[in-house]
Amino acid sequence: MKTLSDTKVNLSEQTRAQVTSILNQLLADLSDLCSQCKQAHWNVRGSLFYPLHKVFDDLAESIGGHLDPLAERITALGGVASGTVRQAAALSALPEFPHGPSEGLAYVTAMIDRFGLAANAVRKAIDDTAALGDAGTADLLTGVSQDLDKGLWFLEAHTRS
Repeated sequence: MKTLSDTKVNLSEQTRAQVTSILNQLLADLSDLCSQCKQAHWNVRGSLFYPLHKVFDDLAESIGGHLDPLAERITALGGVASGTVRQAAALSALPEFPHGPSEGLAYVTAMIDRFGLAANAVRKAIDDTAALGDAGTADLLTGVSQDLDKGLWFLEAHTRS
C-alpha cells in the first residue's frame, strides 16, 4: 500500500517516508508541549502567578507558530500530517503534565524537563534530516530549535538566583 502522495520533490520515496515520520513525531511532541504550556498557564498559582501566567502563554504561542509549517512540510513531501489531539497524545514522547493547580516553580521545573526533551529531539531531527539529504527540512527545524532553546532559557532563568 502506498503511503505517500506523488510529488516532484526530488527526494526518494524512502527518504520522504523517513522525514515525514520524523516530522510527525515532532508535530506530536510540539502539539503536546504547546498544550502543556497552556495547562500551566491556566492552572499556575502562587506569588509568581502573573509573570508565569504570561510566560507560559507566550511559550505556547511561540510553539504553536511552528505547528502549521511542520504539518505543511509533511504534506509537501507527500505525507499525511497526524495533527489531531488524539494523534498527538498517542505519539508524543513527552511525559504527562502534573494534574491540578501548583505553585509556580513546580510548573516551571516540569516545563524545563519537557522543553529540554523537545529541544534535544529537534536537534537530533536536524542532524537526521540533513543526513538524509533534506536540507529544507533541516533548515525549517533550525528555527524551531532556536525558539525551544530560547524558551528553555526563559524557564531556567526562573530557577536561578
